[in-house]
Amino acid sequence: MEEWDVAVVGAGPAGSFAAHAAASTGARTLVIDASEFPRYKTCGGGLIGVSSKLLAELPDLPVRDDIHEVAFSWHGTRTRVRRSGTPSMRMVNRLELDDFLLRRAIGAGAVFVPRARLLGIEEDDGLVTLRTSAGTYTAGAVVGADGSAGRTARHVGVEYAVTDLGLELELAAGAQAEHWRHRVHLDWGPLPGSYGWVFPKGDLLTVGVIAERGDPEATRAYLRSLVDGLGLAGLEVVTDSGHLTRCRAATSPLSRGRVLVAGDAAGLLEPWTREGISFALRSGRLAGEHAARVAAGGPAIDYDRDVLAELGEEMHAGMLARRAFDRHARLLHLVLTRTGVGWRSFERIVSGDTTLARAGRRTPVRLALRVLG
Repeated sequence: MEEWDVAVVGAGPAGSFAAHAAASTGARTLVIDASEFPRYKTCGGGLIGVSSKLLAELPDLPVRDDIHEVAFSWHGTRTRVRRSGTPSMRMVNRLELDDFLLRRAIGAGAVFVPRARLLGIEEDDGLVTLRTSAGTYTAGAVVGADGSAGRTARHVGVEYAVTDLGLELELAAGAQAEHWRHRVHLDWGPLPGSYGWVFPKGDLLTVGVIAERGDPEATRAYLRSLVDGLGLAGLEVVTDSGHLTRCRAATSPLSRGRVLVAGDAAGLLEPWTREGISFALRSGRLAGEHAARVAAGGPAIDYDRDVLAELGEEMHAGMLARRAFDRHARLLHLVLTRTGVGWRSFERIVSGDTTLARAGRRTPVRLALRVLG
């Protein structure tokens, strides 16, 4: 049995940011993950808004493409392209990004143990014991970043308000690579809460759709129609995957005793776009800082309060936007594609100059979201 100050379960963006934050304080930090790294992760891989700002200053960030054009469509039709003079978002491959962030945490002093599947959690006498397939470890505090279906979320008692199904294909871009360079496609779909995307990553195209869980065959049909409609059906399928995204209920806990959850394990994401990387990075950093203080014998500072102070307003604004989108997606399409104010607002949000929450503080926007939603 090995004893650590902080143990982090899961080595995605939330876990690696937590491990880096904890190790940077001098805490003896362990990171475990069920997989060997690098490993594939189902994710669009678009860095937008806050996530792009948070990672912008990290040297050698593995960016695959910078985006200057966005094509919007409505149920595969009425396509309109908007252009930006400066990059509005950046594309990454999650296999590369997650490995990069993990190596950054290791560089700060964290120790990584791969192929360590969590089997059980117990807390007693000021320590947390983790039973894993690679051995047993104890720590003064634990950060759970093993996803919404992981054991740490169940241990804490995380509750989810919304569950969505995302389906994704990685296609070999081939001769179409140049056509998609610097350009993404967003389609507002026919299912509740649905939209689709094409994200370029050099020699790969990530094509995906997401919709409210409940009709998986209809979601698969939407993905097929998107691929066919954009002339991508003949491209080689490199990876075919799917996953569930879960958004926390407003009253859901984020910690239990010395176990704190972050990122997907906490259900922290933006409910409308389901953007989760920035929420993982910010909650992971907070979890690592709090865990290091607890392990050092400090007071159990209110982690839940601090996370919600930073992320709660954005999640609430995202839920309002999602309700409005479910009812009036065509109107949103027209605003984004036909008005200057709509496009400029989109640019500012995806580039990180503002957030959906800050935009929602403006009285006209707030009233419009309430009326439409």
